[in-house]
Amino acid sequence: MTESKIHIETYLKKTINDESLNHLVSPILDSFHKLTLHKNDFLVEEGKVCKYFCFIESGILQHSIMVFGEEKTTYLGLKNTSTSALKSFTQNIPARKNIKALSDCKLWAIDQKAFKHLLENNPAFTKFYYNLIENQIHLIDDYRINLLTLSAEERYKKLLANDPELLQEVPLHYLASFLGISSRHMSRIRKNIN
Repeated sequence: MTESKIHIETYLKKTINDESLNHLVSPILDSFHKLTLHKNDFLVEEGKVCKYFCFIESGILQHSIMVFGEEKTTYLGLKNTSTSALKSFTQNIPARKNIKALSDCKLWAIDQKAFKHLLENNPAFTKFYYNLIENQIHLIDDYRINLLTLSAEERYKKLLANDPELLQEVPLHYLASFLGISSRHMSRIRKNIN
């Protein structure tokens, strides 16, 4: 097994969190293929159908939408996580967002047909997907509550505490957008903290 497959296997088993299902992980791994995106390539563009659900081996994928002509970052897909324009992917409808590589990305991708087959026939994949979605709902809930209850400076400090590597890997204007603040305000916050 390649080193890359070891990363996705570890991720799947950790997310499934049920050793009795480990024997069913191999068919899941066989359904994923390697996909490389170069910086500024799109996994999906708004208005097009998302073809893949992906595990991110390396790189960062920016989910964004256009609001009154301004790009807004809605999510950052990071190394050792999975991502997709999920509604587009699962319902085969045009995406309402863009997913763009902020750096060169090595991905493991699965297409819709294989994804649906695994969901219907592989209890380990079903458990993986359930646990993944449940965790994402928790993260979205936390993000929305933080956006409403924490000041911009508190949100930035929380990012510093929880994901300090993002400051090295993601351009500040994308982080500012993700945190719901302007780039100018982000600069002031960083100056005040340092």
